Amino acid sequence: MRSDRIKSGVQQAPARSMLRAVGVGDEDFQKPFVGVVNTYTDGMPCNVHLRELAGWLKEGLREAGVVPFEFGAPAISDGIAMGTPGMQASLVSREVIADSVELVCQGYLYDGMVVLSGCDKTIPGGVIGVIRSDVPGMVLYGGTIAPGVWKDRKLTIVSVFEAVGQVAAGRISEEDLLEVEKHAIPGAGACGGQYTANTMAMVLEVLGISPMGYNSIPATRPEKLEATRRAGAILADAIRNGWKPKDFLTRGSFLNAIATVAATGGSTNAVLHLLAIAHEVGVSLSLDDFDEVSRRTPVIADLLPWGTYTAWELYEAGGTPLVFQRLLEAGLLDGEQRTVTGRTLAEEVQACLRETPGQQVVVPVEKAFKPHGGLVILKGNLAPDGAVLKVAGTEKTFFEGPARVFDSEGAAMEQVLRGQIRPGDVVVIRYVGPKGAPGMPEMLSVTSAIVGEGLGPEVALLTDGRFSGGTRGLMIGHIAPEAQVGGPIALLQEGDRIRIDVSHRSLEVLVPEEELQRRRAVWRPKAPAFTHGVFARYTALVEQANRGAVLRDG
Repeated sequence: MRSDRIKSGVQQAPARSMLRAVGVGDEDFQKPFVGVVNTYTDGMPCNVHLRELAGWLKEGLREAGVVPFEFGAPAISDGIAMGTPGMQASLVSREVIADSVELVCQGYLYDGMVVLSGCDKTIPGGVIGVIRSDVPGMVLYGGTIAPGVWKDRKLTIVSVFEAVGQVAAGRISEEDLLEVEKHAIPGAGACGGQYTANTMAMVLEVLGISPMGYNSIPATRPEKLEATRRAGAILADAIRNGWKPKDFLTRGSFLNAIATVAATGGSTNAVLHLLAIAHEVGVSLSLDDFDEVSRRTPVIADLLPWGTYTAWELYEAGGTPLVFQRLLEAGLLDGEQRTVTGRTLAEEVQACLRETPGQQVVVPVEKAFKPHGGLVILKGNLAPDGAVLKVAGTEKTFFEGPARVFDSEGAAMEQVLRGQIRPGDVVVIRYVGPKGAPGMPEMLSVTSAIVGEGLGPEVALLTDGRFSGGTRGLMIGHIAPEAQVGGPIALLQEGDRIRIDVSHRSLEVLVPEEELQRRRAVWRPKAPAFTHGVFARYTALVEQANRGAVLRDG
């Protein structure tokens, strides 16, 4: 065992003495040591219940003959930070979480690692950290929140963001907004649609690094506690067998993951995070893979934000194993891929499969809601290295209009709320990419305000930033290269005609190349927003969105 290096030999007496002081007994020195990474915080609902789950997990680990040691990693709430400078910390936190897991695993020479995750970046950050630790490990998702209810209407956090735009448009009163605000978040758990957290939680199950069916159990369902305890035995078995994530995370696993995102209209953030996780494993994955898999994968789950149901209702219908089974039946998943248990994906799905009679959330492939998946990759003279569109949230496949150019989300939001954005406009928000912001913030505030004002079908939005999983409409993000490094989006001027052609996968500005070259000759990058500290280091090292916004190693 890895931990034997600090448990055996005369020279390790000081280390054993330190461990005895925290409750390690003689018999424990013969057992595997496991790090329990808890992203608990009482500053947001997504992770507030993880302290309780950690207790159940550690109990399960001890019962399985493993000695657990709990420590913390940061968690940034996208919902709270949205539309503020706090969003600069969100994607950066993915790297800090991964670093934290890797550092502690190496510092204590743990034999295994398990991460308790909740809000968006704690999931991929935890996975990347576990992979780097190079020990048996898994990631457990705290679960979705229950839907809020007001006036017989189901609510999620996106309902609140859209209500802000509805107030600005005079469609609802400020009193109504207050009631939506009060009722949208009824307790613990992550945002309740097929937004980023629930999308990535589903992805981890199909990748095999989370126990099958565990992540889809909602946060406040009583069965979550016992399932968490049982997870301890799964990790203990992986440690005994030396079964590490790199042993079962393959290119086939990642293609499976893309298919599940496409089939559920999942978050575009999954593109960014799957690229980053694949990079960590050393698996070849590109934007083209997302487009190719999405073309052949129909949408079979009727989930918010584009559809009807919440993640809680998906669980009631049968959970993620039901989605996977439908895709397996149609030959759209490779069921022979292995999981953390050592068994195949198909075997794990069969062991957990259930379906509530009469459910309408998940349908067979032959009755799909849409013939093609929700992810589209666009390229052209505005995005030579690619851009990402989620078509599950829009029916438009062609759009052409004048650019309304803004160098910050705040400037765009001000004009939206003042009613200065008109039908037919293409809103451009730039200098908010991985280096530009820095941290590639999400644009949920402004996209929701556009939808809330009733302009969703009539306005397009382009950005080198990214979107929340709750975004819907003709919203194109991850434009690469970004403005801060001189990407073509930096050369746009107010009124330039922009053409979006989804069928031909193209994103173009209708300006002669000679004019773009003239503009390029006089363009200069903006001064960096930070010159020291973690944000300055991130700015210096981060790659572009088409490479997952990973950090260069040096």
